[in-house]
Amino acid sequence: MASIRRSIVVSVLFTVFGGPGIVLVLIPWLVTRFRIPPGQPVALRDAGAILIATGLVPLFESISRFILVGRGTLLPTMPTEQLVVSGLYRYVRNPMYVGVLTAIAGEALLMWSGELAIEFVAAGVAFELFVRLYEEPRLARRFPEEYDEYRCNVRRWLPRLTPWDRYGI
Repeated sequence: MASIRRSIVVSVLFTVFGGPGIVLVLIPWLVTRFRIPPGQPVALRDAGAILIATGLVPLFESISRFILVGRGTLLPTMPTEQLVVSGLYRYVRNPMYVGVLTAIAGEALLMWSGELAIEFVAAGVAFELFVRLYEEPRLARRFPEEYDEYRCNVRRWLPRLTPWDRYGI
């Protein structure tokens, strides 16, 4: 129980003050002060709000799955003990990053911000490099056979239409 509590505290702190908090809250606030331009078409406002809400779902689902299923945290220095291949990870290997990018796209639309569109592109490039150069090699070393099977069945960025079932049930 103490390790789950520690994982929750570390993951919440990292989410608020680390990566997700920086790209989803701090940068948009610094750029836009969260101001929606007057006269913003309702369709753009609504589309932006829907994308933000949609993007937050995989972020929070992944955080809880890392803690409860993987028995670890989001922090690379305190990784999961188990390879997480359930939940949204059955559809795409990086649902957390896909969710964050979806939310950034929503913020760019909602606040009609070119700077946030640039942040979207920069975050996408940063995520791609981090995943290819750090996360995937690390996972391949820690879980060689399990990760190879997962990697062969679930795409990195484009979700599957049906969930991958590693046991064929």
